[in-house]
Amino acid sequence: MLARAPMSVDLTTVKKIASLARLAVSEDEAQALVPELNGILHWVEQLGEVDVTGVEPMTAVIPNTLRLRDDVVTDGNVRDKVLANAPQAEHGFFAVPKVIE
Repeated sequence: MLARAPMSVDLTTVKKIASLARLAVSEDEAQALVPELNGILHWVEQLGEVDVTGVEPMTAVIPNTLRLRDDVVTDGNVRDKVLANAPQAEHGFFAVPKVIE
């Protein structure tokens, strides 16, 4: 694996990132973000040094299984009762005002 120079950001990069993210960042806030972002990048570089040989990828740190329920028909087919609560219904559906932008 090729050795790479450590990543770092400067004030210009922070301002560029803020601009791309459409964030209003003052000069003082940008100055404060430089060491914070450099700390985050350093931490990510440390993660890249961890030996994960033989470790299977996982989605969670605890084993999770979905709790499934039986797919059974319940008290469906009550369209008329449901539509009785609608302010306005047409042809068996809820009627809503047309929205055109």
